[in-house]
Amino acid sequence: MNELGGYDISDLHIGMHATFAKTITEADIVLFAAVSGDNNALHINEEFAETTQFKGRIAHGMLSASVISAAIAGRLPGPGTIYMGQNLRFMAAVRPGDTVHATVTVKELIPEKCRARLSTVCTVRGKVVIDGDALVMITSREGRNS
Repeated sequence: MNELGGYDISDLHIGMHATFAKTITEADIVLFAAVSGDNNALHINEEFAETTQFKGRIAHGMLSASVISAAIAGRLPGPGTIYMGQNLRFMAAVRPGDTVHATVTVKELIPEKCRARLSTVCTVRGKVVIDGDALVMITSREGRNS
């Protein structure tokens, strides 16, 4: 582990995984709309959202995906990790009150570059709502983050 409590590149192995869960609240949606400027009626207007294929309001996709960032920064590889890239596929809607479980799994290690590729999957009640992968830079006791 590094001095911040995150995993060092030499501590990781293929298949390691961790999960972080967050319940998406009304406040989260309203605050995300304010911070991001994404005021799509699908997220903030119940009357409009009821007329769509979703039959009600849904959370912003990027708000739901942000739970992945929390899993990476807080769990695996943890503090000190730098996000380098993220691919996302939105598979199903997340609604206010849903608990998003983000699971990150080490699927490739690139030790000479202090990088790892992670599988990133979000579920709600066991159903995949987001599927993707991330590339991250990890700390190294040898100090070779290049």
